[in-house]
Amino acid sequence: MNSVEHILPCRDKLGEGPVWSVDEQLLYWVDIEGECYHRLDPLSDRHEVIPVGVPIGVLALRESGGLVMATKKGFAFWDEEEKKLTYIARPFGDNPDLRFNDGAVDCRGRFWAGTMADGLLSQARGTLYRLDPDGSVHEMIHDIGVSNGIGWSPDNRIMYFTDSPTYTIVAYDFDAETGSISNRRIFVETPAEEGDPDGLCVDTEGYIWSAYWNGFKVVRYDPQGQVDQVIEMPVPRPTAPVFGGQYMDELYITSALPVEEQRSDYPLSGDLFRVKVGIKGLAKYKFAG
Repeated sequence: MNSVEHILPCRDKLGEGPVWSVDEQLLYWVDIEGECYHRLDPLSDRHEVIPVGVPIGVLALRESGGLVMATKKGFAFWDEEEKKLTYIARPFGDNPDLRFNDGAVDCRGRFWAGTMADGLLSQARGTLYRLDPDGSVHEMIHDIGVSNGIGWSPDNRIMYFTDSPTYTIVAYDFDAETGSISNRRIFVETPAEEGDPDGLCVDTEGYIWSAYWNGFKVVRYDPQGQVDQVIEMPVPRPTAPVFGGQYMDELYITSALPVEEQRSDYPLSGDLFRVKVGIKGLAKYKFAG
């Protein structure tokens, strides 16, 4: 495996949710606390930062073009020309103690995104929601600490989901036809001292790649939940990996700033990284609504 490349000094406060557009050959990701999203052409190094004006937990591509976002205020479409959000669902209303965090689109074009407490004093618990192409919203998992990495096996029969404060990635049986999940079981459980599992992605071999917040690493797990390999990162808070590149064999990894006293020790924190892993990943699905 090749070494970790530092490819963009974006200095995100909370970089998250990378999505590779196969059609455009561009990388998208968000800075949640920066209330913006990024767009990068790795071939030309063209980099854009687009302010949105509200924290974006995660974004996804739409089949009809453009983006759908899960924000502090709810699900919304982003109008690139008008530079504005059009809200389509606000499942937790105006509750100031919650915000959306991570999410992903399934093989039938449904957008899954989960919430977490927003603010150090908030005791709110999160919910994983499923936004269907018809605009309906369904509550899928309750009582979540921090809703994080989500992905599906190559055959779309298993859904993986991360609740970071529990140090676990869980697996569910997934029914692609109905969008239902069942048979919850622990896929990976790690010691607290190894960091919190954060964003994840899945490769074509069915292995799961998980970034570890405060863990300085990205771990590849086999389908049985055993560690296959570890990528050591030069920053304490890698947040999410995604496959991209012309051959879908490059792993892009976002990151976040650490606590104030660590920032001088890890000056690359909040930046974007890439590892040419030589393993192909699954392309991200698009929202069908």
